[in-house]
Amino acid sequence: MNQQFNKGLLLTSLGSFWWGFIGVIYFKYLEFIGFVEVVIHRCIWTAVTLIITSFIFNKWKIFFFIISDKKNLIGLFISGFLIFINWSVWIYAVATDRIIDASFGYFIMPILSVFLGYIFFNEKLNQRRILSISLVLLSIIILLFFSFKSLPWVGIIVGLSWGFYNLIRKKINVDTDIGLLIESLFIIPFALIAFYIVYQKGLNDFSINNPGLSLFILLAGPMTVIPLFLYVRGVELCGLGPTGMIFYITPTLQFLLGFFHYDETFSMIKLVSFVLIWIAVIIYLKDLYETN
Repeated sequence: MNQQFNKGLLLTSLGSFWWGFIGVIYFKYLEFIGFVEVVIHRCIWTAVTLIITSFIFNKWKIFFFIISDKKNLIGLFISGFLIFINWSVWIYAVATDRIIDASFGYFIMPILSVFLGYIFFNEKLNQRRILSISLVLLSIIILLFFSFKSLPWVGIIVGLSWGFYNLIRKKINVDTDIGLLIESLFIIPFALIAFYIVYQKGLNDFSINNPGLSLFILLAGPMTVIPLFLYVRGVELCGLGPTGMIFYITPTLQFLLGFFHYDETFSMIKLVSFVLIWIAVIIYLKDLYETN
């Protein structure tokens, strides 16, 4: 059991590291082709990758079982819209030197999820979690009041879209990868139409005339799916509590890359806001550790 638990921690750590470091480096490199085309290809090649993995792991029986339920389809359509918003805004943040702002969203997301759980699932809140939520709200109010022009709206949208995405997925409770495949299939017609428009205007960088770059762009699919598989498998082996703590590797690495490697600006108001967030995170993680 201990060996399985340790394996789960390792897989979750790898998934979180991938999201926080490898994913940022990869999508940052692609910023020269424009974030719109990057979003388009992430949608298309994620769907293609998941179709391939569904064949490899023989999951089509699960796929057809899920789509036979109208409630699942409606839920996955909504969650597909939310994941599309999350991907689009995050890639926009990376392409426009707002990685720190995006990391803000992933720092507050688990605490927002606790708040959403209280509202929609009547999950109990203790004093520590109420304090964490209050500090998150205070940090946002400070940014609104003192620094509206530099409000990390991309981070807020990233956090809210991911939080509500997890909420809906928890309600319908379907396999993570097959659920993402169905979501991707809802998105892909719009992505193909957008790609056709980009192609017609001669603005596409994905072309058979540049196979090296095209192959690199195609990796947007595996770049999305691989960390998801690693993280979800880790959750299965060691539970939500420990993996919830490990997830903070992701926004921490994003913040460090944005500040130290990409030299993004970081105002004093944002520093105060982030300090409040970090205090909220410490309180939340301490509570999570002691209750699991």
